[in-house]
Amino acid sequence: MARTSTESKRHRWQKLLCAERPGADGAGGKAVAPERTAFQQDYDRIVFTSAFRRLKDKTQVFPLSRSDYVRTRLTHSLEASCVGRSLGAIVGREVIARHQLRAVDAADFGAIVAAACLAHDIGNPPFGHAGEDAIREWFKASGLLERYAFTPAQCADFARYEGNARGFRVLTRLQNPANPGLQLTAAVLAAFAKYPRASWLGDKELSGAGAKKYGFFQHDAAAFAQVAAAAGLLERLPNMAWHRHPLAYLVEVADDTCYLIVDLEDAARLGFVRTGDAQELLAALAGDSVNAGKLQRLFEPKERIEYLRAKAIGRLLEAAAAVFLESEADILGGKFEGDLLSAAPLAAPLAAVKEIAFERIYTARPALEIETAGFEVLGGLLSLFVAAVEAAVGQYPMTTRERMLLKLLPPQFLGDRGQPDPDPYVRFLGVADFVAGMTDSYAVNLYRKLKGIDLPGE
Repeated sequence: MARTSTESKRHRWQKLLCAERPGADGAGGKAVAPERTAFQQDYDRIVFTSAFRRLKDKTQVFPLSRSDYVRTRLTHSLEASCVGRSLGAIVGREVIARHQLRAVDAADFGAIVAAACLAHDIGNPPFGHAGEDAIREWFKASGLLERYAFTPAQCADFARYEGNARGFRVLTRLQNPANPGLQLTAAVLAAFAKYPRASWLGDKELSGAGAKKYGFFQHDAAAFAQVAAAAGLLERLPNMAWHRHPLAYLVEVADDTCYLIVDLEDAARLGFVRTGDAQELLAALAGDSVNAGKLQRLFEPKERIEYLRAKAIGRLLEAAAAVFLESEADILGGKFEGDLLSAAPLAAPLAAVKEIAFERIYTARPALEIETAGFEVLGGLLSLFVAAVEAAVGQYPMTTRERMLLKLLPPQFLGDRGQPDPDPYVRFLGVADFVAGMTDSYAVNLYRKLKGIDLPGE
């Protein structure tokens, strides 16, 4: 029985580590050299995209910050990818030894997790999660969801608009649309999908960390099903929901670790959290990994926090890896429904960090002021460009202004021959793609220009 179980898990992992590129033309899945694997190619492809570069001006916690110290989505994603690579390699080394995996290295686990971490925020709209709320609320109040005969799933795509679903869309469709997409490996795309389910599940309800949000729009459902099949994801509901790829749990740990620990560091730097409080919270997480003598020799609060931050991240990675390896059978079988950090011994000190984050960081006045303004900005842009595409398809007479607005929409967000798609679902999704792809600054500047608040310079 033990032999059969080991063989079963070996085959399962070999499928999960699939280097095939769904949608590619056959040659796309081959590494250019043994020292540069398909998963490392994926990392490089993501780095060189315009969508990734735009993360430099997208909100992490403090929108439009004037401090060059504070993280953006770009620096957060890079830090998460570093953490993810280490965590993936730690887990991969043990998994390979347990199941005698062939033709795979611990570095492959690390590369998959690192690439997925690098892309995990690539679909986020301007102004962070407030931007998602702004898009959702605009569509719900627009009357469009009642005007057209959308399916319940299509309505849910807009009413519950989700940056994670747009991220999958960016990777598989919007970047290099003629290909289409980046043609990443099935393993990386599946590990990227923290929420492998559709926005609408009929009368079904699913529990677990992987079902809290959704991970693909209906327009991309077939592409997601292809990825799920290639990577061997376990199906929960036919063509609507799957269990997470095991490495998606590691992506989640890397993301959560970086945003909680690093947001605390940024908040202390900006004065929203007392440096003493930040040091105490980080020391509780770092535990006995702290070298007391070294800490005492660090006199600057910034240096002490940076040292404790590094030690805290290290402890969290060790704890998460231990939970993953203890729970491996349940994770592979789709029976693990929580998240790794909540099941770790450090859950209590981590909860203290979360509490202070929600009390003092995420509700800091500068963040709230700009995020609230983001509702006006994104809602205003959606109103202008949706009106333009609706007029273009004959819903009402087109004005000169709407003709001009239509010319401002890049062709990739329109249909054939540069005209809005006749399908209203695809048409509105294209406008949402355009607005959600903007950086914080670009969205504000474009809104001000189109509203006549600022005029373009000569």
